[in-house]
Amino acid sequence: MTIRQKLEVIQKMLGETQTQIAARLGVSFATVNSWWLEKSTPRAKMTTIIDDLYLTITGKKTISTYILDEKIQTLKQKAKQYPNILSFILKNRDVYDELILKLTYHSNSIEGSTLSEADTQAILFDNVALPNKTLTEQIEAKNHQTAIHYLFDHIITKKKISEELILKLHSILMNGILPDAGFYRRHAVRITGLNLATSNYLKIPDLIPALIKKVIQKNTDPIGHAALVHAKFEHIHPFADGNGRIGRLLMNAMLLSNNFAPAIIRSDKKRLYYTYLYKAQRDGEISQIEDFVCDAIFDGFLILGRKELK
Repeated sequence: MTIRQKLEVIQKMLGETQTQIAARLGVSFATVNSWWLEKSTPRAKMTTIIDDLYLTITGKKTISTYILDEKIQTLKQKAKQYPNILSFILKNRDVYDELILKLTYHSNSIEGSTLSEADTQAILFDNVALPNKTLTEQIEAKNHQTAIHYLFDHIITKKKISEELILKLHSILMNGILPDAGFYRRHAVRITGLNLATSNYLKIPDLIPALIKKVIQKNTDPIGHAALVHAKFEHIHPFADGNGRIGRLLMNAMLLSNNFAPAIIRSDKKRLYYTYLYKAQRDGEISQIEDFVCDAIFDGFLILGRKELK
């Protein structure tokens, strides 16, 4: 592949502008634009950096243990600033509302919602009905908000993550949208765009309780554990719809239970997210999805610190 082709893949996967890619590579916009237009070529060292970035974002390169350990240790230090992160969230309405907004907007957007962040905010907090948006999208936003409320209340009262919780969250999320809200699917499905078979629907009533046993196990790497459970949950794909949103809520329940900020899986990183999730599901290689989740938790801590997402 040419440098331009690799840069195009990088831009598409990261959802970044040429200016943002230039900043990531430590060069000027004019330099990246020159490579893009094939007016010049990068030197050997920069070519290696671009190749490394390309391999990383396409799921062809694992993340080093050193890099992961550094991020995890930094996140643990951030977590120590809060004796109880969920309690802090619940006591600070501005932080609470901002988390609700970001989690709802990005999670629904990943699943194809056309609501903007401003649309989502108007629906969630001003109870505005938008005539130019579908009723389903607006119900999904309100339902997701209610599901987060329920999840936070569940965790703050020290209740365990359970199969009943997952089914309840799905019943809330899909209320008024699916006739079988709160029930496992009773038919076969495939994950669109992936050559990856989901679990046989007849086995789901056994697979989810088995997964829950893994959820509640103590683990020395709670972030990696949450990322792995997320990948397994999405592979099982227990519901007719809403699997991604429920899976991300489950992962955040695990993170909050271990006193980490919620992971903000951003819609502009959707391609990257799916690439790493698929890599974990297909090959059992979780270093990239764990690294991705670490970055998403850093975004969660930005909100706790009342800072804008970068």
